[in-house]
Amino acid sequence: MKQDYLQIRVLEVAPQVYVSGQLFETDMKLLAKQGIRTIINNRPDGETPGQPPSAELAKAAGEYGITFVHFPVEAGKPKEEEVAAFAKACEDLKRPIHVFSRAGVRAIRLWETAEAL
Repeated sequence: MKQDYLQIRVLEVAPQVYVSGQLFETDMKLLAKQGIRTIINNRPDGETPGQPPSAELAKAAGEYGITFVHFPVEAGKPKEEEVAAFAKACEDLKRPIHVFSRAGVRAIRLWETAEAL
């Protein structure tokens, strides 16, 4: 029997909040099976070649009833106003939440900084 699982490293950074590197359309079914209710993309579209556009990821997530939020932040230290806006945007999102960026570092940094507010 074939086992379905994500083939990426996923970290839990808060209760029911998970972070990883880049997701693809094919990951949405597996995330839905794992109970993810919201996905947040912290990558600007077109950041690297081969990166799927947010609109395509949002469409794939929607097919599985997952809310998709595109909240792009440039790599590096997030600005105070970005952190505050991110924290506000996350207030009403349904958990479990999966946040991703290129390698996951930006998503972790943004979540942890917003959580400290």
